[in-house]
Amino acid sequence: MSAGILAHLLGKQPYRELAAKVAAYEFPYVQLALSKAISDVDCSLGKLSPGLAMDIGGAFADHRVRIDVLGCYASLIDLDEESYRHNVDRFKEHLRHARHFGAPIVATEVGKPADTERLPAHWERLNRALEELVDEAERWGVTIGLEAAQGHLIDSPETMAQTLERFPSSCVGVVLDPCNLMNTANFDRQDQVIQTAFELLGPRIVSAHAKDLQRGANGELLETAAGLGELNYPLFWRLLEQYKPRSFVTLEAVTEKQCAEAARFVREGRSQR
Repeated sequence: MSAGILAHLLGKQPYRELAAKVAAYEFPYVQLALSKAISDVDCSLGKLSPGLAMDIGGAFADHRVRIDVLGCYASLIDLDEESYRHNVDRFKEHLRHARHFGAPIVATEVGKPADTERLPAHWERLNRALEELVDEAERWGVTIGLEAAQGHLIDSPETMAQTLERFPSSCVGVVLDPCNLMNTANFDRQDQVIQTAFELLGPRIVSAHAKDLQRGANGELLETAAGLGELNYPLFWRLLEQYKPRSFVTLEAVTEKQCAEAARFVREGRSQR
């Protein structure tokens, strides 16, 4: 089994150098967030083109590295109309050009509510955004990968499942990060949380992230590289292979020094499920 990496964890740099560096670490694929990873090209709204996308994708392909996921982390729930419009249009631009990068998925967390007393307004924004994005994704044959995260509007298996029910399109999927579903209140029953996530979301999973959590001195949860914390990875690997064999698994929360060991942990853990 293989493991990829969030490309920007290897440092923001010119894309040809980045592609070579990813290959040097022997990662077969990446999740590429253009604005976080690439230093020598302006990838802001309005600047993407088929030629630019193919040039970047080709640089990775030359090193036998795939861009399996484009990361476009932009709030889809912003109550400020100008910011909201910018973010939705930027995501749509990623969807239009994803195929030229060679990426089947464009992924995002949906955003953190700025005003928790106006949650219905934030949900209205998200639903409005997804109506546009689903239409765009279906037009171009690309999958939207939604990722739950603590503090975001979608923060649990249940809130993700509610969103998928509203948008049953086959172009909407889930990027599953088990650590993003955990908090200090539920970490002691993590097995139940993981099992619930697969029961509710399993058929819609399109990619997974691998990092880990450990308890701090005051009981807080601290992120670390996969295999260095307390997450029940044997359970996670077993369920991932049961529901979605050979899924993309992308390393997160690793330093360069930890890359090789974390990748080995993923490869060996998945093969021994």
